[in-house]
Amino acid sequence: CSSDLTIFRPDTCVIDAEVEVAADTVIEPFVQLLGRTRIGADCLIRSYTVIENCALGDNVLVRQSCVLAESTVADGAKIGPFAHLRPGSEIGECAHVGNFVETKKAKLGKGAKANHLTYLGDAEVGEGSNIGAGVITCNYDGVHKHPTRIGKGVFVGSDSTLVAPVTVEDGAYIGAGSCITKDVPAGALAVARA
Repeated sequence: CSSDLTIFRPDTCVIDAEVEVAADTVIEPFVQLLGRTRIGADCLIRSYTVIENCALGDNVLVRQSCVLAESTVADGAKIGPFAHLRPGSEIGECAHVGNFVETKKAKLGKGAKANHLTYLGDAEVGEGSNIGAGVITCNYDGVHKHPTRIGKGVFVGSDSTLVAPVTVEDGAYIGAGSCITKDVPAGALAVARA
């Protein structure tokens, strides 16, 4: 660990031998940094967070009680509180993964946001897209996993389900409470409330 690192109450933290943390990062009490985790400069890792085999860029904020495993988080991203990044997640620059959001093999582009109560599994979310509260990608059909592709500048309304495989193209809008089972063209409005 860097000599410029600040660890509050280090007796409460677990930091494995192969962990690397850059200068001016702050680690709060009861944090676990495990495996080959790499954390960039000027990050803040809040209490009760567990990070295992992840790479975090510079200026990353990980709020309280997050679990991150085998994932990457780019510069300026904000995670949590109570977020779960499962293996294969790639969180882009300045993206937000908020409270009670779970990702698995999900890629969020620069500035993309999923701020509340969301599951993104086997999903690609384009730059600047907004994923509303309670949105889920239905990636498992009982036998196979399928991808969901969400383009740039997409707005997905709260409480929507995207039944994979499905593509939502750039600039499209999904009305709140919709169940999307077909591709949505660029710039289109999709509403499905049957």
